[in-house]
Amino acid sequence: MNNSLQSSKLVLLLAIALVLFLNTELDFLTAAGALDSDSKVYIVYLGEREHDDPELVTASHHQMLESLLQSKEDAQNSLIYSYQHGFSGFAALLTSSQAKKISEHPEVIHVIPNRIRKLKTTRAWDHLGLSPIPTSFSSLSSVKGLLHDTNLGSEAIIGVIDSGIWPESKAVNDQGLGPIPKRWRGKCEPGEQFNATIHCNNKLIGARYYLNGVVVAIGGKFNRTIIQDFQSTRDANGHGTHTATIAGGSFVPNVSYFGLAQGLVRGGAPRARIASYKACWNVMRDEGGGTDGRCTSADMWKAFDDAIHDGVDVLSVSIGGGIPEDSEVDKLDYIAAFHAVAKGITVVAAAGNEGPGAHTVDNVAPWLLTVAATTLDRSFPTKITLGNNQTLFAESLFTGPEISTGLAFLDSDSDDTVDVKGKTVLVFDSATPIAGKGVAAVILAQKPGDLLSRCNGVPCIFPDYEFGTEILKYIRTTRSPTVRITAATTLTGQPATTKVAAFSCRGPNSVSPAILKPDIAAPGVSILAAISPLNPEEQNGFGLLSGTSMSTPVVSGIIALLKSLHPKWSPAAVRSALVTTAWRTSPSGEPIFAEGSNKKLADPFDYGGGLVNPEKAAKPGLVYDMGIVDYIKYMCSAGYNDSSISRVLGKKTKCPIPKPSMLDINLPSITIPNLEKEVTLTRTVTNVGPIKSVYRAVIESPLGITLTVNPTTLVFKSAAKRVLTFSVKAKTSHKVNTGYFFGSLTWSDGVHDVIIPVSVKTTISM
Repeated sequence: MNNSLQSSKLVLLLAIALVLFLNTELDFLTAAGALDSDSKVYIVYLGEREHDDPELVTASHHQMLESLLQSKEDAQNSLIYSYQHGFSGFAALLTSSQAKKISEHPEVIHVIPNRIRKLKTTRAWDHLGLSPIPTSFSSLSSVKGLLHDTNLGSEAIIGVIDSGIWPESKAVNDQGLGPIPKRWRGKCEPGEQFNATIHCNNKLIGARYYLNGVVVAIGGKFNRTIIQDFQSTRDANGHGTHTATIAGGSFVPNVSYFGLAQGLVRGGAPRARIASYKACWNVMRDEGGGTDGRCTSADMWKAFDDAIHDGVDVLSVSIGGGIPEDSEVDKLDYIAAFHAVAKGITVVAAAGNEGPGAHTVDNVAPWLLTVAATTLDRSFPTKITLGNNQTLFAESLFTGPEISTGLAFLDSDSDDTVDVKGKTVLVFDSATPIAGKGVAAVILAQKPGDLLSRCNGVPCIFPDYEFGTEILKYIRTTRSPTVRITAATTLTGQPATTKVAAFSCRGPNSVSPAILKPDIAAPGVSILAAISPLNPEEQNGFGLLSGTSMSTPVVSGIIALLKSLHPKWSPAAVRSALVTTAWRTSPSGEPIFAEGSNKKLADPFDYGGGLVNPEKAAKPGLVYDMGIVDYIKYMCSAGYNDSSISRVLGKKTKCPIPKPSMLDINLPSITIPNLEKEVTLTRTVTNVGPIKSVYRAVIESPLGITLTVNPTTLVFKSAAKRVLTFSVKAKTSHKVNTGYFFGSLTWSDGVHDVIIPVSVKTTISM
């Protein structure tokens, strides 16, 4: 979620800093004044490092630029970043002709223009069954299950690429935490209003910031009127603090949002360590006022590069692009994340907030774990009593006092004679102007949705169109309509239940349709966590935010626990454990619906494998694992050439002939986007449960599709034979083109049910 920063608190806090920093220009940009004024930032990607020594990697980058620009000084001034740890490449100021010329260099895989990407922006852990009942925040005596087995994730390190962190937040306290894990190689960088010695501790163990890319993108100067932020890891936006503390925030008791959602706030892995990589900045919108969190590719790539070096276990990235989704084949924009995954770091990314339309899902590269958003079993019902004593309930964040006023209807066609001052106003269009009209409250009738806000200090209530129409009937049939609005309350449990949020982006994958996206779903609606006090939506350092930005760190926190329990599991094994054990119904057993233009039962394109189930994911029985060989198969099937793959991996690689089928990529899902008659594909499973196990196949075929599994029984006889392969034949009986139909394949040993979703679309050749 994006939050505007037009707060007087921000102005006051930055006043002193303005004297020192207003319109200051970065040293490298001053030196670069001699470069062509048409220069802009390009990322030059060179693949795997050829040297273990980072200084030698950077020296090779300087040499390449010097050869291009014919000047050592211009080469130094042009270089924005050297990517030297996780992979080799650099960001540099180049003209379009220089970018084209360097792209023809034999060592260059691809040249990518710097792009601006956006941030995708409590009760969650109770809802997911991952809740201690602590008697003491430093004691494990009352904690059980996954939290107990992992010491609340105390050895895990969660990296968060976002808008920074507010280090004084109560959720970043290090009470009860032991020493920093010895494998940590990162650091805390000082900066504006950020003292590395004071502000980092045994919880916040890493703090870095990346500004060069965004400064060039906005014209070359850190201009306070454009970037309303700190030149440090300190978070002015609030998004980064919120996501970091959802994933790994410490225990904070008795927290609420203006009295709503009250309880104990904590992250998924409360004792995990947090490393904040600030690559997103509060930038003024081009129009409409306010700010957005903006992040450039060049800055993000450097954050990935450092995170790989520093030793994080999981990277939480609540950032995305838009439609059309970029292809990693054409743009290679996700290759930095690939290098992290290749080195054992799970990268968790947001599915996006542009739903509920099909093909909208973001972050679709197969090495990313892509997260959709669901609601909680919690609501904030608000009682609306009309003057005729008719009572309706809608949701809101209105916390009182009770409002009793006249009632009026306003739309874009209403003239200025409509008297609304001091009244509650019903509107059906959020674009209807109400500013400056002195209204007491707003009833905003809207399509089914899940986004609540406090509307800049004006109480606002959010009924659907049906209830809005009921209120409108009352207004039009009453001479002097009135309304009484009672403060919202917090309701948990039934009848509220899990739904896929209307804003959550949906599949199928528009880049590689045979790769299921999203992978998994997690709570992402009205999540209570720490936030920057400069965010106008905060109260006492906490706020309720919604978005796949929030569901992403929920999964990141769970992965921190899983990596603590299973440190040798690959990112693919972690994803498989989450997908194959996920809830297909709500934790209370109710069906999971997907909100949209028409509510429907959720399917894999809404929530991937389902709603994440942390306790079951710890003991999945079998996993669909993947390594470098599998990603090579994907690259070959997706159209990479041999030389590009070889440079990405740092070793000579040749795609087999015939080209591998993308259907055979060892994902914990089967997606067949163009079944004409029949097709056979393979999967491989690894036994991570009891050594001697027997699993039997249970098939739920999609409508009109026959699935045949061979063999139907998997017998694991010893520790030496933990890996078995099976085939699946899919045959269609449809005679016409169809949409997708859904089913599942389950391997069961009587204790573990290892379930993967199956999605098939029949396509008849003309």
